[in-house]
This record gives sequence, C-alpha cells and structure tokens, in this order.
Amino acid sequence: MHIRKVSLVFITAIIHLALTSSCQTKNKAMHEYTNKLIAESSPYLLQHAHNPVDWYPWGEEALKKAKEEQKLIIVSVGYAACHWCHVMEHESFEDTTVANVMNKYFISIKVDREERPDIDQVYMDAAQLMTGQGGWPLNVICLPDGRPIYAGTYFSKQNWLKVLKGVHNFYEKNPEKAHEQAQKVQDGVAQMSILAAPEQTGLEVNVLAKAAKDWVNSYDEKKGGRKGRMKFPMPVSLEVLLEYGVLYKNEDAKNAVLTTLNSMAYGGIYDQIGGGFARYSTDPDWHVPHFEKMLYDNGQLLSAYSKAYKLTANPLYKQVVEKTISFCQRELYNGKGAFYSSLDADSEGAEGKYYVWTKNEIVSVIGGNQQNYLDYYDISEKGNWEGKNVLRIVTPLNDFCNQRNLDTATFKQLLNSHNQALLKVREQRVHPGLDDKILTSWNALMVSGLADAYEALGNENYREVALNTGNFIWHTMWDGKVLHRNFKEGKVTINGFIEDYAAAIQAFIKLYQISFDEAWLTRADTLMQVAFKNYFNHDNGLFNFKSAADEGLYVSKSAIDDNVIPSGNSMMALNLYYLGHYLYKEGYLKQAKNMLASATPYLTQQASFYYNWFNLYQKLLQPPYEIAIVGSKADNLRKQLAAHYVPQAILLGGQEEGQLELLQMKKVSGKTMVYVCQNKTCKLPVETVKDALAQIH
Repeated sequence: MHIRKVSLVFITAIIHLALTSSCQTKNKAMHEYTNKLIAESSPYLLQHAHNPVDWYPWGEEALKKAKEEQKLIIVSVGYAACHWCHVMEHESFEDTTVANVMNKYFISIKVDREERPDIDQVYMDAAQLMTGQGGWPLNVICLPDGRPIYAGTYFSKQNWLKVLKGVHNFYEKNPEKAHEQAQKVQDGVAQMSILAAPEQTGLEVNVLAKAAKDWVNSYDEKKGGRKGRMKFPMPVSLEVLLEYGVLYKNEDAKNAVLTTLNSMAYGGIYDQIGGGFARYSTDPDWHVPHFEKMLYDNGQLLSAYSKAYKLTANPLYKQVVEKTISFCQRELYNGKGAFYSSLDADSEGAEGKYYVWTKNEIVSVIGGNQQNYLDYYDISEKGNWEGKNVLRIVTPLNDFCNQRNLDTATFKQLLNSHNQALLKVREQRVHPGLDDKILTSWNALMVSGLADAYEALGNENYREVALNTGNFIWHTMWDGKVLHRNFKEGKVTINGFIEDYAAAIQAFIKLYQISFDEAWLTRADTLMQVAFKNYFNHDNGLFNFKSAADEGLYVSKSAIDDNVIPSGNSMMALNLYYLGHYLYKEGYLKQAKNMLASATPYLTQQASFYYNWFNLYQKLLQPPYEIAIVGSKADNLRKQLAAHYVPQAILLGGQEEGQLELLQMKKVSGKTMVYVCQNKTCKLPVETVKDALAQIH
C-alpha cells in the first residue's frame, strides 16, 4: 500500500505559533453543564454529556454549524473502556479554561469509535499519515469542511491548550496554507484507500510458504505473540497460522501459535480468577494488562483456544474456553440473547483496581498456610506491579506440582476453590464501568466463538446461547431491508457497516454448521445480496466500508488489512467461499478469488496483517472436504466429527436430504451415512466418524 508522506511544515508552524495559557480557572461542578450529547445512547458519549465543552455528536447539525460559522472542527474519538480517554476528559474536557477555548474557536464533536468505526478509520488514517502513529483518544482538528489539518492522541491540559491556540492562530493568519495542508492530507489518505483490481494469477504453495516463514519469524520464540514491548492478542491470525502449520506440517508455525496461547493463558492478560482476557499486555511477557475487557477479543479468542483444544486436547485450553464463556455470560450477557460491548479498565478512578491484590488481601480470604497457592500465582508481599499483585502463572501446573511433590488433581481443586472465594470477594468491590451498548459485529464474533466452543467441548449450553444470539441479530438488528450496527434501550440508530454484514454472515454459516438448519444459510445469503447491492464497489471489486445510502466522509474506504478484527472485505471473501460451496454458487467462488487478487501483493509481504487473505489463499490451494451427513443420527455424528481438528472440512447434512445440492440422493433408509466429497466427487459412504476421518487423512 503506497502512502504519500505529508509535509510537516504545518505541524512545525503549530509548535512555533502555540501560545501558553497562564490563566487558571477553577472547575465548576459537573452538573452545572449539559451539552448535546445528553440525547445520545452511547455510554461513551454520555460520559461527556455534562462536560463544560459544548460537545456535539457527529451529524448534520454540527457539520452545518461549522460551515456557517467558518469554525475549525475538533473530532475527538474514544471509547468507554479507554483509560487515557478518561484521563484526558478529567484533565481537559472537564476544565472550564480548556472548554472556554474550545467553545470560542471550535465546533467540538465527540465520536464513539465502536459505534462509528467509519469515522474513526478515516481520521485515524490521517493521524498516522501526519504523525506516524495512532491510538485513542484520537483528537483531530479539521477545516470547516471536515478535512483534517492536525492530529494527535492524548494531550496533557497545557499541551492541549497550546495546540488549540496554535492551530486557531495558524488558521486565522494562514488560511491558504491550512487549505494546502488539508488537501495534502486528503490526497494522502485517499492514496491509502486506492486499491486497483489486478488480474488474477495462479496460486502457488511456495508463495504461501515464504509469507508464512516471514510471519513466524516476527514471533517471540519464548513468549509468543509479535515481538515488541507490548503484546496484542490477534485471535484470528492465530487460528490461520495454526491451520497452516497443520496442513503443511510446519512445526515452527504450529509451535509459534501454541506458545502464544500458552503464554497468554499463563499471563496477567488472562483473568486467572474470573476468566476472560484484557485488551492487551503492556509488557512483552503478557504480564500486566491494559485492564479493559472487550467482547470482540473474548469472542474471537474462544475460537482460537477451541480449535487449539481440538488439535491438542490440552486441558489448559479447555479451561480457558470454559472460564472465558463464564465471564462473558456473567458480566456481559444481557439475558435476552445479546452481549454488551466492554468493561472499563478503571474503577474508582484507578486503572486495574478491581483486579489487583495485596498479599494480605488474598491471605485474608484463603487463609494462611497457602504458600503453594501464593507461589503458583506469583503473589508476594512487595507485589509484582506497582506494589500490588497481578495474578499470573510462572510455572505450568504439571511442572509446579512435580517440583513440589503435589498431587496435580488435588492442587487443581484447591486452586479452583480459592479462586472462587476470591472471585466472590472481588465482586463486592466497585465494578469497572460497563459499556452496555450492543454491536452487531461484536455479537456475531461471539456467536462464532460459542459455535467453535460447542464443537470443541460439546456443551449444549454453548450451542443454545449461540443460537439465541444469532436470532437476536436476525430479529432485532435486521429490519428486513438493512442490518443495523447498534442497539441500546430498545432502539437501533446506526446503519451497519460492511464489518457488521461480514461478521453476521460468518456467524450464520457457523450456526448452520452446528445445527444443520438451512434457514441460517438462507439468512446468510440474504445479507450477502444486500451487501452486494449497497456496499459493493465495481471500480475495485471490493466492498466499501459504508453503505452507498449513508452520508460520505472526506474520503471513502475499501479496507483490506486485518487488525484485531479482520477486515470486512477479507471476511466477506471467506463468506463467499463458504456460501459458494454450500449453495453451489460458482459466482461467489469466482468473486472470492477476484477479491483475493487485490490482497495477494500485500499478504505475501506482511501476512500477519493480511492473515484472513492468507487463510483464503491456503483454502483455495487445497480444495475442501465437503462432508455430508444424512440420517436420523446426523446431529450425533456431526457432533463427533466436529470435535476433531479438520480445518479443511465443510460440514452439511440433516435427518433428511434438505435443499442443498450436495445432500440430494443421499438418504438411505434406516441408516445415517457420511459422504466425504471433494471437487464434486464423493467417496463411498460410511457409517462411522472413524471411517470418514480415515477417508480424509
């Protein structure tokens, strides 16, 4: 992807022109102020509704006012669980000195990046282009037409005041240079978004192998994860690399994934007491997390650990899956089929306070004489983080027990008992803030995670919850014409983005796979048709991020790079691949291959950031096994077969033949038969999973 570098002349000018305010104004009581955010449903926006800043939500009112008054626009983007967003709010946006400057010279717009990833994405691109980095809070200053001219992340109060006054002065004195800067930024971001539709070329195993080698070399050999001073879970990338390692017998790739999964499960990023994962680790050892917990991380990590459990039968992975689902159901489930978005990093104004312990606090709960428990979780008097303890496992369970001559089963029971006691006490603390908005794509990712967990562990509750959440998406987020992005207090207010369609279609395909109810494939195909109608870009052969019916931004996007959540385009390409096989739609398969052609130059250079495309590439290289199960015992045999790690398998079937082409003429009276098919050719039918696996292997 070619990125045009923007001149730093303007940024330098800002620094030279910035003025330092010596005026100190005492904050007034928060309840004295109310701004336009008070009518919003987003918990993040509502957090700022009583700031003295005259915040507007993104919309026509604010944008029109900026143009009419020819004022610069501040676009400030964050999310409810963001620690530094809270810090900047407290230091600057609750301060009347800062608010007075913002209100006098700017139109200020607050954006919840989770509700509006479209806005976040185009302004984050601008920030990365101008500064070489990004993050949240994201604060962008724009011309009255919405084009950015300055961007940054967190600012202290004094620095923010300098920026505000400096940018305003620059705009007043040098409007032509400000417009020149805006045009350079717009051109640069637009260049990032240009994706031509290249000619499709053949697929080669050696291309995949080279990309995989570079990918594996980017991993930390000892602790897993991408090398660096911080570690971020990238759940789907782990699934993809594991699949590659197994299909191509690449032990380095497989070990890189398993090392990562082990280290995460041992680390403080995983809540050893209550289950579930935090957003990321602030160190290379997965020890101290940034404590917010996001639904999308946990839903996707369910899939990664479930598939690893299928492959290895490692009880650690099973435990992680079970405890993570328990966490999600306990703290994020609304009881009516949907999951909330996140838990804050902070409680009582302090990051991580809810999760950390002193040694004395733990001993007071579990009693004295429990040195083994304390040592196992690295608990000490001085603490392992800022005088407190973030529970982590330094030595794996079996090794720890062997070193101390402990009975593993007995010690495991003791761990569970003490953890339950600590969890009960912890729940009496002031809880982190809950972001209780419901997002379509994140719930769909949770559906996929629950479906994978059901396949791996066979727990019927997981299937039931997955189906309930799938039905919530279909009956609440889909109105018969469009899929919506968000749900809060009985209302949907934002049209879905391609990410929402892609994740929902993926979830519905998974629900078919665990139920053999063809209605889910019909629903998936319905959403696919709407996506083609409203989002497809015929110029580049990809899907736009936003519907053609929605208001435009200063640039349009057809993103293909995969982040912690895969891009909408890569998910859609894989959905086309699966639906093409299930529904016998050759056009879908052809479209998936065409989309892959756009991404191939990038995945070969940086597979870890185009991992879903890598996944499609390897699937197209090895035709799938279409495994049809027909007869009265179809669900039982499906359950047995799905518990095995066979990543290239596509399961379909039912008690009757159904409507799918591959199921026709496969019912045998009084028997349940399994047909292993490939390239539209089926082997002789068998009656056991063992025989079907033998045909595959």
